[in-house]
Amino acid sequence: MIDKLQARLSFSKAADSYDEAAALQREIGQRMLERLDYVKLKPEVIVDVGSGTGFCSGHLIKRYPKSQVIALDFALPMVVKSRTHRYWLKRPHGLCADLEELPLADRSVDLIVSNAAIQWSTDLASTFAEFKRVLKPNGLLMFTTFGPDTLKEIRQAWAEVDDRPHVSPFVDMHDVGDALLGARFADPVIDMEMITMTYSQLRPLMADIKAIGAHNASSERHKGLTGKKRMQAFTQAYEQFRSGGVLPSTWEVIYGHAWVTDEMPQYQDDQGATRINISAVRRSST
Repeated sequence: MIDKLQARLSFSKAADSYDEAAALQREIGQRMLERLDYVKLKPEVIVDVGSGTGFCSGHLIKRYPKSQVIALDFALPMVVKSRTHRYWLKRPHGLCADLEELPLADRSVDLIVSNAAIQWSTDLASTFAEFKRVLKPNGLLMFTTFGPDTLKEIRQAWAEVDDRPHVSPFVDMHDVGDALLGARFADPVIDMEMITMTYSQLRPLMADIKAIGAHNASSERHKGLTGKKRMQAFTQAYEQFRSGGVLPSTWEVIYGHAWVTDEMPQYQDDQGATRINISAVRRSST
């Protein structure tokens, strides 16, 4: 379970350091946005959910200069930061809000983009239902998130030191697809890639994670200070992953998109339970 308050605090503190350390987030955001090249859409209203410092918001303004782009984040300093940038003489509209409770009217949005944010939801099914509520018919949701193999080296190294979680929980891509179907999105497409960042030493790796605000936000995390001996033991355990003179940091990146239609193909069984055809979920061949 995610400690939402801890996550919000971490990202608020990281607003000034985020851009310098968020090379991976920018890269996957760019790859996600390139998928809009294959989509026929002329959105009037776009919401960048979990906008951070506004990287995707800026690119969306450039791509859709006539659209209203809203940069939404649950950390106010991030929203403020996104408003300091101009893109083609325009700034995104800033909105500080939680992705699980969007302060937006029903059927008011044409496109929701969310880059590396929905993993901070405490209830993915209700989050997707909220996205579905605010999207217009024929509206599009496009997102990235991280899967359970993300930061697996950190998880495995700490497991040799203690039995407490040291990495925030991440959702399996199949569960992401199920949550989309449960929210009655149409034609969902999910795919995944593994990206490995490399570092000469552990310290800059951990510094980058801190700089982007991606602290361990598990509600079961150890809440005290990490002692020197425990940190030394963790550092030593991480060395087992060194290869070719560098330490890896694995990120399982999940890409997804889905549409809103007036009706989602479904039926009721003899007991009255609603069932959705699993064949409606497609996985990208890329």
